[in-house]
Amino acid sequence: MPYVSNEEAKAAVQDRSGHQVAPGRLSKVFDSDMFHSFLRSKVTVVAAIGTFILFMLAFLAPWVAPHNPFDLASISILDARVPPVWMEYADPRFLLGTDDQGRDLLSGIFYGMRISLIVGFCSVVAAAVIGITLGLVAGYMGGRVDTVIMRIADVQLTFPAILIALLIDGIAAGIFGGVDREIFAFYILIVSLALSFWVQYARTVRGSTMVEKNKEYVQAARVIGIPSVIIMARHILPNVMGPVMVIATINLALAIVTEATLSFLGVGMPPTQPSLGTLIAVGNDFLYSGEWWIAIFPGLALALLVLNVNLLGDWLRDALNPKLR
Repeated sequence: MPYVSNEEAKAAVQDRSGHQVAPGRLSKVFDSDMFHSFLRSKVTVVAAIGTFILFMLAFLAPWVAPHNPFDLASISILDARVPPVWMEYADPRFLLGTDDQGRDLLSGIFYGMRISLIVGFCSVVAAAVIGITLGLVAGYMGGRVDTVIMRIADVQLTFPAILIALLIDGIAAGIFGGVDREIFAFYILIVSLALSFWVQYARTVRGSTMVEKNKEYVQAARVIGIPSVIIMARHILPNVMGPVMVIATINLALAIVTEATLSFLGVGMPPTQPSLGTLIAVGNDFLYSGEWWIAIFPGLALALLVLNVNLLGDWLRDALNPKLR
């Protein structure tokens, strides 16, 4: 029988024939330090539960929303600006009231959160792909390639992300025009946010790559003639993904806020496909006329979503920091 260490013997289980079976991946996850760190933080557990609930409400909006705010046949202008159910002149069909077009506000929040999350996820993935690729190339190649990529990153850091997004949106509006821009608004937002956030990934991955490329396993891969592309993709990339996951989690919340800001300014999602920022912009016009719920409830949903994601990002940053273990 092969030798089994004490730790492996404790974690192993026996099948019906009496042979020892190595623990599965799921049990390894539950026994990991990160999982126990997650359970010890009550704030993180609450944030994870809140994030899960909000994500489910957003992505299951067609099934859990009381109404379909995009179905024009079910919307009546006579239901416009109806207050929440606990106020006078309320309608029990609309728990949080309606907006200026008679759309159910609760359903609009679910659908708007869905659009905000999709834009945030897609932009974070696109920014990560661009930043990781450029960071790997800059850190591994060095020399002039590194200098050119990093100088471009330094120049971009001098401009706020919102200004870069506005610039790209203005260029797209000039190319596609007003009507066509609404059709491509979703894709324009993703490109704008991705080109605004790739620098953080590139700088982080570059620094980690410069450390990893001098280690023995990379030197050995070079000696046996493995191409540089494969070395970067298979050997270096898995070892630099820890900080990238932290940046991606925090950038998700930042991307959602930036998208909401752009939509609030009128250069994001159109009113026909409202995100949380669009709903807040619509409600802002009626905030001082007494219909406060049109802006307040979408704003609260945005704040809860960003807060929960940021709390998870803070925990992940501390959990992956070897100095805090």
